Order: sequence, then structure tokens, then C-alpha cells
Amino acid sequence: MGLVEAWGGNAIGWILAHIIEGFYNLFYALTHTGQWLAWVPTFALDGKVSDDIAVSESLIRFIYYGASVELLFVLFDVVLLLTIAGFIWNGFMWRMVRALEGFANGLGRTFAWAGLIMVLLQIVIIFMQRVFAVSAIGFGFGINISFDVSWWGESLKFYNALIVTLCATYTFVQGGHVRVDLVYSNVSYSTKKVIDMLGSLFFMLPTAMLVWLFGWFFLWRHMVTPTASAANSLEQLMGKAGALKWNVETIGFSPNGFNAYVLFKVLLLAYIATVILQAVAFFYRSYLEWKEGPASEGKYLDKDNLGDAQAELVASIH
Repeated sequence: MGLVEAWGGNAIGWILAHIIEGFYNLFYALTHTGQWLAWVPTFALDGKVSDDIAVSESLIRFIYYGASVELLFVLFDVVLLLTIAGFIWNGFMWRMVRALEGFANGLGRTFAWAGLIMVLLQIVIIFMQRVFAVSAIGFGFGINISFDVSWWGESLKFYNALIVTLCATYTFVQGGHVRVDLVYSNVSYSTKKVIDMLGSLFFMLPTAMLVWLFGWFFLWRHMVTPTASAANSLEQLMGKAGALKWNVETIGFSPNGFNAYVLFKVLLLAYIATVILQAVAFFYRSYLEWKEGPASEGKYLDKDNLGDAQAELVASIH
């Protein structure tokens, strides 16, 4: 639209231009999906993205805009509209809180089972390696999937990463994170809610967005060549489209070890995405509890029942 170039002489003009263009960019992206998603059917572990330069350029656009100012303001516009609607209709905002917290709880309760998988897998590894003295473990029905014991051993890191990244917001909703409290416990209820709102806006969201920026290009440096970075302009990246190749990281720390370390980079982005969603949900909840008063604290909060009075006490202290 050219508003950023026309209004970008000062900070206020730059922000307003991006907010307005954000609506246009969202509409354009939804109506021209082929320009940034045409590469999806070509995904492979190795080889050229496509002989069609338009397909390679669609992947370039996806990489560039995935951590761009344009995407930031598109998301800002969406959240802004939802927030305004929530300010007008508080019931709608409560439904958004319940949906976002329900998503965090569901994700965490699902991937918490990775802890059990870790334990069972470790037991199998010990028995197969120490008792039966085998060098590889395989399974399958019709198609045998077999990897070296060291591969299975190193894969335990992945299950641990699943718990850390995909259960973080679940733990946050449940109040399980340890607080470093210097002021919070000694202020009034309303002040606490204001602190929570400011914390979500000025600490959770900026930190998450900064990590997303570096994590996004960290992932794609191990997915394609030539590499892309945050310092590249769209024109510079487009110049690389003709030579773009898939180069998915499949190198392990040991010759027969776990070789899917690119999944850790995917999990980093998944973790940051859930943190961003929860930061929005936390702001909404804090605002509603501030507006409705102490009687609404913990309203609709789906907390786990630990079934142990001492464990409940420890959780409440955290």
C-alpha cells in the first residue's frame, strides 16, 4: 500500500501505517495463499525445492515473513480487534480466556505422558543392552523400524524437550512456576492485577517475540540452503530462490545417535507460540479479574486436583 514509506518519517506515523497495512496484508495473504504456501507439497529431506521458480519464491516469502514486522502487525491487528470486542462484551473475553487456557491445559496434559514414555524407554534400553546384549532395537508391523541402542538412548532428550516446551504454559496456568516475589504479595488485589497485566504486555510478549525472531531463522538455517537470516531483505532472499535446496539437518552427536535434532528447533518455536497465546490469555484474565473484583479470581480456572493436601499446599505457595 505504501503507507509505511509515506508516513514513516516518525515513530507514530510508522506504527499507524503498519497497523493499517496489517489489515490489508492479512486479507492479501488469505486470498493469495499460493504465494507463500506453494512450497508445501515439495517438502523433502534433500534435493532442490522445485524446478518452478515461483514455488521456490513462495518458500522465500514464507521464511521472510515468518519473523517480519508485517506479520507482527497482522497479529497485532487480530488481537486488537479481539481485545476491543472483549472490552465491550466481557463474556466474549471470558470465552477467549477459557479457550486459550483450555488449549494450554490440553496440550500440557497430553505431552506430560512423554515422561512415562521416557521411563519405559529407559527400562527397555537397559534390559536390551545390559541383559540381552543387543546393539539395536526394532519394532513394527509389516515394516520393521530399527535403530541402534545409542539412538534410542539419545532420543530421551527429545521426550524431555517435549515436556519442557509443550508443558510450560500448562504449568503456568496451573500456577506451578516458582515466583521471585519482592513486592507482589504485599500490595492490594487491584495492584496485583495491574502488575499481571503489565507483566504480560511488557515482559512475556516482548521476550517471546524476540526469541521467536532468532528461533525462526535458527530453524531455517538447518532446513534450506542458501541460508537466510534476519539481516537479509526480501530482495536479497529472492535472489537466492533459484539455488534454494532442502538441507534438513540429520546429523547426530554420535555416528549412530539420534539424528533428528531439527525437531528441537521446531519445538522451540512451538514453545514460543504457546507462550505468546498464554500471555494474551493472562492479560485478558488479569483485566477481567481486576474489573470484576476479588470474587472473580480464579473464575473458570481449570486446575488439577492433586489429591494430596501437602502437594496442594506446595502448589499454592508457588
